[in-house]
Parts: sequence; structure tokens; C-alpha cells
Amino acid sequence: MKVDQFDFELPKELIAIRPAPSRDGARLLVVNGKSISDSKVTELPDNINPGDLMIFNDTRVIPARLKGKRGIAKMELTLHMNMTGGVWKAFAKPAKKLKVADVINFDGGLDALCTHKGDAGEVTIKFNKSDDELSDALKTAGVMPLPPYIASQRPVDARDEEDYQTIYSKNDGAVAAPTAGLHFTENLQNALKEKGVNSAYVTLHVGAGTFLPVKVDDTEDHKMHEEYGELSKDVADLINETHARGNKVIAVGTTSLRLLESATDEDGVTREFAEATDIFITPGYKFRCVDMLMTNFHLPKSTLFMLVSAFAGFENMKAAYAHAIQNEYRFYSYGDSSILFREDR
Repeated sequence: MKVDQFDFELPKELIAIRPAPSRDGARLLVVNGKSISDSKVTELPDNINPGDLMIFNDTRVIPARLKGKRGIAKMELTLHMNMTGGVWKAFAKPAKKLKVADVINFDGGLDALCTHKGDAGEVTIKFNKSDDELSDALKTAGVMPLPPYIASQRPVDARDEEDYQTIYSKNDGAVAAPTAGLHFTENLQNALKEKGVNSAYVTLHVGAGTFLPVKVDDTEDHKMHEEYGELSKDVADLINETHARGNKVIAVGTTSLRLLESATDEDGVTREFAEATDIFITPGYKFRCVDMLMTNFHLPKSTLFMLVSAFAGFENMKAAYAHAIQNEYRFYSYGDSSILFREDR
């Protein structure tokens, strides 16, 4: 499909630069086929049945944006994929100035050697620290990597260190939050549990590639960056059991959905998974695992708007976003949310 088909006009004032005062105080748009209705995140349990299974992404955002110097020249890195042993793939700025074998110096004695240059500003770097030492050094040298549409309007501050993490975040490695999960509170999770809704956790370390613009004219020409994910055998068994008894699997966020679809074969059987995925979902994709999706509102012409259009129907999502804009829903990472029913289920 042509990328321009996924464009829409969004008033700048609808871009949320802070979350709602309470995590579950956001609005919730319910999209079920052509039916569109306004709700609240606190009313999420009303849309889910006992025995259904909600899948959460427990990745934890690290301070992945680093400002340092290459000699006397300023250099910025945004980490996006951990290759282990202190080696990361990253986006460099200005990338043209950085050469293989250059060393970038950061605060706290942290250094990074450029070992490879790729396309679109991507580089591979090796730090002089690894594992726990590197994690500690990043806390000194790095800042929370807020999305560009927020970071361009205000600086990162102490509030973001809490606001931009889910309450159940556990495994360090993401450079962007799984933002649908930001709406969950202990009260909301307890309400779901009381209704008989089951829950399970997977890990997909969200990469900075999620913010990259689509620069091609046709979706078939776009290449996704890889992200590492893990789904245990126990969770796979739980998913298969849920479907076997006729209940639904609900992905909390597009990150959970991408991992679930990567771990499920064409026969609809979900299996243990521990590898990188570059799955790119556009209209026409046949979903194998996920029946419902909770997700925030996405950028025009983004891979995530393409994904939700594939999931809930292209025309349905165009109508849903028009409704959201007309009714002044708050967009993007700190914005309101939606619950989508799969169109072909």
C-alpha cells in the first residue's frame, strides 16, 4: 500500500507532553468493527470476559540517550539494541561525522568505540564497560529517551523517570516505553483479576527504530529494525490453552502484539521464543494469535498506525482516528488509549 494512505492531520495541541494526572484516568476509545464508543481506562474490564488472557510487556526503559564528545565535537547516541558484552546498535547524531574507530567520551568515565557504520545513521558501538557496570554508567551518562515529539517541546525531567515506566517493568533493555501499559495501576489490575481475567508477561525490548519515519513511498519497501523478545514456554502454553477453550488473547500494546505474532505459527500455535524479530504488519496480514489490542494513538504514516489498521480494519481506524481528533483525545505516548477488536476474528 502507498504510505500516503496512512496520513492524517493532527492538531499539535492534541499531542500529550505529560500523562493524565492518574495512570488509569485516561480516556479509552472502543473500536469494534464500525462501532466506535467513548469510554475510560478504568472501564477496561467491561470490555473483557472472564477467562480471557491479557499479555503485558515487562521490559524496562533504560537511560539510552547519551550526549558526549568525539574529540572536541559534540556527539549524541540513542541506543536501540543490545548485542551483549557492552556492544550496542545505536543511532548517532551527527552520523556523517562519526567514523569507524572513533571514540566517544561520556560523563562518568564511559567511552564508546565505533566499530561499524550502517544506513540511516545506525552505528555499532562497543562500550568500555558491560553488564552491571554499564547499567550503572548509563544512569550517570544517559537520560530517559523520550519520543522526539515530546523531547522537542520540553526537556526530560525527574517526573519522566517514573511516568515513562510501567508499574510492572522488570527487565532492563528498552529505549522506548510500551506505552499502552503506562495506563495500568494496581487498582486496575486488581479489577481485571476480580473479573476473572488472566494475565501473563512477555519481554520485548522496544528499540528507537519505533520512532523512525517511513521514508519510502510503498509499505513493501520499508525495512523494520530488529527488536529482541522473549516468551516463555509457560506463557505459550497459557496462550494455547486460552484459545483452546474459546477465550480471547489481548495484547497490551503493539510491542506485545508483535512478539506474540512472531512466536505463533500459521496454524495458530504459540511457541517459546527468544530471538530478535523485525515483523512488519500492514493491512492484509493474517493474524495468528492476538484477538484484541489495547494501544495508544499513533503518528500519521507510522508503522504502528499501519499495524492497527491491519488489526481493526483500515477504514475502521480512519473513522476511529477522525472521531478521536474531533473529540480531542490526547495522542501518542503520554496520551489516551483505545481497545481494538480484531476485524477478521
